[in-house]
Amino acid sequence: MGSEKGVGENSQAQKVLSEFLRAGTLLAAKASQLEQLRVLVDQAYDISGASLCCVYLYSNRHNQLQMSLRRGGHDVPQKMDPQDELFEFINDCRESLVLHRRPKEFFATALLNPQMQSAAVLPLLTGDTALGYLFLNHKSPDYFCGERFLFLDSYVKLASGSLESAALYTELEQQFRQIHAMERYQQHIFDSMTNLLVTTNADGTIQYINQVAREKLAIGDDAIGRQFDEVLKGLFTRKLLNAVRKADSKGQQIMGLKGIMQRPEEQGEMDFSLTVSPLRGQRGRKEGLTLLFTDQTAEKQLQNQMDTVVEERRAIKDMFARYLSNDIVQALMKSPDLVRPGGDKKNATIFFADIRGYTSFSESKEPEVIIDILNGYFSEAVSVIIKHRGFIDKFIGDCIMAAWGIPLYSEEQDAISAVSCAMELQDLVRSPSRNFFTGEAKHLKIGIGMHTGPLIAGNLGSSQRMDYSVIGDTVNIAARLEGVAGPDDVIITQNTRDIIGDRFKVKELEPVKVKGKSQPLHIFKVLKELR
Repeated sequence: MGSEKGVGENSQAQKVLSEFLRAGTLLAAKASQLEQLRVLVDQAYDISGASLCCVYLYSNRHNQLQMSLRRGGHDVPQKMDPQDELFEFINDCRESLVLHRRPKEFFATALLNPQMQSAAVLPLLTGDTALGYLFLNHKSPDYFCGERFLFLDSYVKLASGSLESAALYTELEQQFRQIHAMERYQQHIFDSMTNLLVTTNADGTIQYINQVAREKLAIGDDAIGRQFDEVLKGLFTRKLLNAVRKADSKGQQIMGLKGIMQRPEEQGEMDFSLTVSPLRGQRGRKEGLTLLFTDQTAEKQLQNQMDTVVEERRAIKDMFARYLSNDIVQALMKSPDLVRPGGDKKNATIFFADIRGYTSFSESKEPEVIIDILNGYFSEAVSVIIKHRGFIDKFIGDCIMAAWGIPLYSEEQDAISAVSCAMELQDLVRSPSRNFFTGEAKHLKIGIGMHTGPLIAGNLGSSQRMDYSVIGDTVNIAARLEGVAGPDDVIITQNTRDIIGDRFKVKELEPVKVKGKSQPLHIFKVLKELR
């Protein structure tokens, strides 16, 4: 009689193990979290024979649980309150909940439909965080017990480890979506990600190896029946082997073990994450282990490329942060191609502002005095230019050269911003409350010349030193007009006048002949901003 019972128990255990291995293999073949959840729901529903099977997942803000997947032809709630006593109880004890009969008071939400009489609710854990919950209901009482519950409990723990890997997949996918240049490469890698599954018997011998594990671990059929530590000792570190032995001896699940596997030279090293889960049979008896590997080599490579992108953005910030407004710097960090080495044709407005009377004033002054006066003026002027989204190209003695339309371009608004900046700067210099050009320097004024046209903008210099700057005829014309401008003047060319429209009141002046141009330039003096 006892012998027959033992045979029956072993047969039942083998059936549970067989179902578990088949379901685990289906789970391991899926890379995305959604695909894994579909397999989890399908297998849990089909193998357990439940009347209902649903997965409820936390929303992004964790303020509600949303029904995501369902099997079974019964109505169920679409949303659930995460503060419900059912979830608080499960989260506190971090264990599954089984109801053998419909309760009168407590945990009634475990039953999703009035026709249901028994329920099992199992948490889907990724590390220390609950992703959601698997609900199984049946119309009969006392349904989820014995081998049926043990299978569900072990399978959900295996799925939790696999979902942790899928969560990394999803996180990285979102992180790299904005990097367009890497998008195709990233998608190719993620699509090719799979999990490696190895299971052992209670005596530590290998019972099953899936195809992906055979290929990536370079082990074949001869490994079946051998001790797992004997087969894996050449691939694992001693620390990892000890962790697997500990999980085996204590019957504990260990998640998130990290390592680098040394493989044959043609395959190269493999960065991996390992989850070790005990496989239990009838009455909780240990039947062996499941070892679930995630190949993270591709993610490591992507992380290295991400580090390169971060360094590139840091270099952009270092180059432009002092000379551009913060919103433009942030835009450049998102689009580093705009300032890659080399030059681009741009249509920009160039601005030269020079101090009038500076040469004669500075002849009799000590260098320290001159530097203090210039720094006081430059500090205020730079703030005004950056406020109007201009780019400080360089300081030439007492002259400031600035540009609008580089690195980012919007022709009409660039010209308007440049002229508005010039007028505000002149107002600041004329203001009696200014905190620069004081004392002996109070008579100093500035003249500003501006021109809009095509130029070349890019990183100029050598490997030892490189700066972002502009060159071209447009720059030369703006510099010549600065020489035409008198104290308090803002002088613009016909090109700039045509772009700014009626935003400013201007006065046309006599055309001027400038060096490098065969024909006189039509110029205008800006009198005031109209709106």
